[in-house]
Amino acid sequence: MDGYMTISQVSRQYQISARMLRHYEKLGMIASTRRENYAYRVFDQEAVKRVRQIVILRRFRIPLKKIREMMEGTREDAIRILEERLRDVDEGAETVRTMREALFRLLELLRTEEGDPMEALDDPEAERLVRLLPMEKHQLKEEKAMSVTKEMIEKDGCVRVLMLPPATMAAYQYIGERPEEHMEEVMTPFIQNSGLYLKKPDARYFGFNHPDPEEGNPVYGYEVWVTIPDDMEVPAPLVKKRFPGGLYAAYTISFPDFFEWPFLYQWAERNEQYEPAMAPREERNMGGALEEHLNWVYSAHMGWPENGIDGKLDLLLPIRRREK
Repeated sequence: MDGYMTISQVSRQYQISARMLRHYEKLGMIASTRRENYAYRVFDQEAVKRVRQIVILRRFRIPLKKIREMMEGTREDAIRILEERLRDVDEGAETVRTMREALFRLLELLRTEEGDPMEALDDPEAERLVRLLPMEKHQLKEEKAMSVTKEMIEKDGCVRVLMLPPATMAAYQYIGERPEEHMEEVMTPFIQNSGLYLKKPDARYFGFNHPDPEEGNPVYGYEVWVTIPDDMEVPAPLVKKRFPGGLYAAYTISFPDFFEWPFLYQWAERNEQYEPAMAPREERNMGGALEEHLNWVYSAHMGWPENGIDGKLDLLLPIRRREK
């Protein structure tokens, strides 16, 4: 394993979730490999370096699409993207001033040095400034204590309160490496072969960690539910379940912005009418929270047309009315 790191090791070192690492790989931004006689996929030093660069640029709140442009493009592309981000950053709080300083430093390096533009991220002074910026977190439990910011307050109006009705679900759970990827391999054929979209055009698709990831353990589980007609039979390995419904706070994100989970939790903690109603932690199922993949059933039914899905999800947090 000399020179290689597991997903779990990279996840711990850079404080990002294994799920996000898999998404980077799916986008073609990094690549993993499987070593002989080793159970898990690993990253070589070049991939680890790329992860570090992505993490730094995400601290500047640069979208993954733009980061990919920087990785694949020219020095001029990288300069343009950083200049665009700099124009978006207003003077103000200490963190914002630090972000501007770091962006200025990176732009100076890009304009004066030759070679790979991404190497500017290894400059000691730029790295020192970047380390002062807040890390993005991707685990709900790690972010509950996140401070309330002006940005959060502005987003409050985007939260909806909705009642999910009781429903019959076709459910599938997988525990192992890359559990989310197994969902599509099972659910897409079921949706297509059963003609689910034709039988239930309002079918909805939900997912959640089950069991939740644990520190030091790269293996965890993911479970998905798709709503089906009450009398529909489901083939193994799917099982039928009855969802009781409930009250939820909903907030729409673009995939893969799961770092928005803490905002939704804090919205519920601050709200005067509602409060979080999470399931007991020992159940290890995201506390009953759900991720609804919008347009998923239609897109799976249609064979994933290019314009069939917009990459949006609803984060759904269980809530209840506060007692007066």
